[in-house]
Amino acid sequence: RALDELFNDGAVPVHLLFRLSDMAADETAEFQRRWPAVGDERRRVIMRHLADLMEVNFAVDFAPVFQLALEDALPEVRIAALDGLWDTTDIRLIGPITRLMQADEAATVRAAAAAALAHYLLMAEWGQLPDRIIPGIVESLLAEYDDPDTAVAVRRAALEALGAASHPRVSGIIEEAYEDGDPAMQMSAVFAMGNTADRRWIPTLIAEMESHDPDMRAEAARAAGLIGSSDAIAPLGNLTVDEDVNVRLAAVIALGKIGSETAREILTDLLHDEEQAELHEAVEEALEEQTILSGELALLDLDLDEVDGRLN
Repeated sequence: RALDELFNDGAVPVHLLFRLSDMAADETAEFQRRWPAVGDERRRVIMRHLADLMEVNFAVDFAPVFQLALEDALPEVRIAALDGLWDTTDIRLIGPITRLMQADEAATVRAAAAAALAHYLLMAEWGQLPDRIIPGIVESLLAEYDDPDTAVAVRRAALEALGAASHPRVSGIIEEAYEDGDPAMQMSAVFAMGNTADRRWIPTLIAEMESHDPDMRAEAARAAGLIGSSDAIAPLGNLTVDEDVNVRLAAVIALGKIGSETAREILTDLLHDEEQAELHEAVEEALEEQTILSGELALLDLDLDEVDGRLN
């Protein structure tokens, strides 16, 4: 049986993990009954595999397994479960995830829970989940951020999540964190700037693209890509020849999110540069994303033209 093979001491048969997707009620019940008896390392490995599969395979659904694992005794398992729920739309999980953020004994779990709440917040702000969930999530995140006794990792995750909220305190919190003497908090402030999609942060992000810290340069590039301002194209182009490969990759991805001909030209030049071969796969994906974005914008323009025609 699949669970017998999954739960024994041998190498984890990855192909059998797919059997945990869309389980029937009796199968879920059996999994729940047997799971606590599985060894710590085995549980950790299985749950991490499942979370990783969720990132690359959109056809699988391990949500019941992840929900069960939110109460696992091992922090690493709880974190993997939270990671696996990154795209869930089940608002019934907001309560359990919020309680993990507020009260879990492990700061790493609390930070992962705050990051999971960010997904719900983004979806609600985009109109893909009911906006009635926003106030409770924002209030919980603000409480964690405002508490001076909250672990730095949790405050950072709360700040990053709050970047997506259309709340009057968000801009001030980001500015406060950016001026903080802690480089980690400054990094999270830059992350949050990207989540706001607010062009007001572009000058700050362009300045940080010249930071001595490659992690900060990469984060600034990522944030600028999310905001999508054409003002960032030239600085991002400069970062495509940065000495740090992670910075170059971040710049390529960001350019892919900015749908302009100039950005496309930069990416196309990179694709033809053999010295940048390690970036070519990322460049191809960025160009594909630009093509998709251009198509969506064209459809939007057609819809708007149709509306104008009806009004006139």
